[in-house]
Order: sequence, then structure tokens, then C-alpha cells
Amino acid sequence: MSGSTDIPDPPAKAQHGIADVARAAGVTSRTLRHYDAIGLLPATAVGAGGLRRYDDRALVRLQRILLLRGLGLGLSAIRDVLDGEQDDVVALTIHVAWLERERDRIARQLAAVRTTITRLQGGQDMTTNDTFDGFDQTRFRAEVEERWGAQAWERGAGWWDAKDPAAKQVFQDEQRSIAADAAALAASGEGPSSPRGIALARRQYAWLAQATPPADLTADRFRTLGDMYVADERFTHAYEWAGPGAARALRDAMHALADAGL
Repeated sequence: MSGSTDIPDPPAKAQHGIADVARAAGVTSRTLRHYDAIGLLPATAVGAGGLRRYDDRALVRLQRILLLRGLGLGLSAIRDVLDGEQDDVVALTIHVAWLERERDRIARQLAAVRTTITRLQGGQDMTTNDTFDGFDQTRFRAEVEERWGAQAWERGAGWWDAKDPAAKQVFQDEQRSIAADAAALAASGEGPSSPRGIALARRQYAWLAQATPPADLTADRFRTLGDMYVADERFTHAYEWAGPGAARALRDAMHALADAGL
């Protein structure tokens, strides 16, 4: 009726069948049914015979699920991140920034490996710059040495080099999980001094303490590290991929814990 404001919006068109979505996304229909069952990716509509169909918004959510899976997050952590965010454009923009950085890094590594092949085939000498372009693991060395001395960098580098691949993966997985929880904290609106915020900061402290002796990981240093997560875009990026506000939420929680005396 003309002038009425009570007419509901039409339902989104669920034009994508489960088989088509699974094939395009490189997953199985069984995986999509599992995502539906656990509430991670509910089907938009279920037709005759239980055929699941998905609308465009569901496709966006699946894209983000796959991105987060590629970063090593578990399904429960992914659900927390996605459910805590309402703006897909903002979140995907952060993902784009991360993917662009990874693309550039991988492109440099690819070029370095191709150069190595060419040099080996031609019997040419290797050069360190060409061989290791894109493999740099010391890009934060100057900051660490300036703030805490050369021994701090050498100790951390030695600790990392001594770990086997499985242990390195566990360490990296925990960082990603902390990032996801920081994003969820930011989305929740709970304060940095809340039980959730303090628990997050304690996890970050324990994660950092694996590589830094507790005597060196003082409240001041812990607080400074938190500031770096926000002030330096390279550090910010390590957390913001999980969701907007993640780095700031983590920084504030770290400050709260440091102020409480760790």
C-alpha cells in the first residue's frame, strides 16, 4: 500500500546451489554442510530434498572463512571473528592489505629462486642479495636493538632458529589465535580491564615470554611492545588482519595488565 512503512524487505535471493559453491571454492559439499551444522556458515535457504542454497552475502562470508583458514585459525576462532564484525567491506579491506603484502613477498621469493636456477644452470656465482630477497627475517632488528640492545635480538633469533618446524608452527598459531581474540574483544565493546581483556593480555605475555626471559619482560617493556603494535603499521598488520581494532584492543589490554603490575 502506498505510503506504508511496514513492508518488509524482500528476502535475499539464494541463487547459488551447494554443489556450485563447493566446486568454485575448492571445498566439498560435506564441508559446507558441516559449516552449516556448527553455525559458521548457515545456508540461506533449504529447498526440496534438503538442498542448501546460498545468497551473495553467504558467499562473502565463505570467502572470509577461507581467508582466515589460510592464516591457520580454527573454526571456533573464525566464528568469533566473523560474528564480532558487522562491516564486511572494512574487514575485507584489511585482508586485501595483508594479501598484497604476501603477494609482494612471494613475488620477491619467486624471483629469487628463479635467479638461483639461472645462476646454477649458467655456472655463475651466487650473490647474497639476489639469493635471499624476500626471505628477510630481520626486518625488525633495528627497532629491537635500538630499544633493548643487540643481545636482545641475538637471543631472540637464536631461540627461534633452535626451534623445529612443528614448534615454530605452534608459536605462530598462538599468535594468530591471540589476534583473533583481540579482534573479538574489540568487537565486543568490553574494556581492556575486563576479565576478557586481562585474560587476553596474559596470553600475550605468556606468548612473548617464550622468547624473552621474564626478568627482561618488564611492565615497561610489555607496555612499549603494545604501543608498537599500534604505532608501527608492520606490527599493526600482524593483528589487524583478524579484524578492525584488534591491535588497539590488544595494546590497551597490555597496558591494563602492565598497570596492574603484570
